[in-house]
Amino acid sequence: MDSKQAQIKSVDDMAADTRRGGDVRALLTPKTVGSTSGFMGVATIPPGDKITEHYHPYSEEFLYVVTGTIIARLDGVRHEVKARQGLFIPINVKHRLMNEGSENAFIIFHLGPLAPKPDMGHVDTE
Repeated sequence: MDSKQAQIKSVDDMAADTRRGGDVRALLTPKTVGSTSGFMGVATIPPGDKITEHYHPYSEEFLYVVTGTIIARLDGVRHEVKARQGLFIPINVKHRLMNEGSENAFIIFHLGPLAPKPDMGHVDTE
């Protein structure tokens, strides 16, 4: 795949990953567009649902809440992140994202840099 070519991908064309909660869709990734510095995706977290705790040993994570509100528990500390707010999660910080509100939370996320191998980039803790 030519990574120097601009590409457009649709959320509707990406498979949903629901293994850790929510509806997570990796959109712009090494596999989908040949990116080499990070990847971007979106997640929908329904009321009462969560994305289980995990951390990234090689990547910083950037979150932007488009709609709704999430509770981000970072190394056990609770942070409320509302629509139109961004959240920076440093490397190795354990995080869980919860929706305690009454509407879907829709977030955009980006992680970078990439781990040396894809299976090394995400560590589940629960």
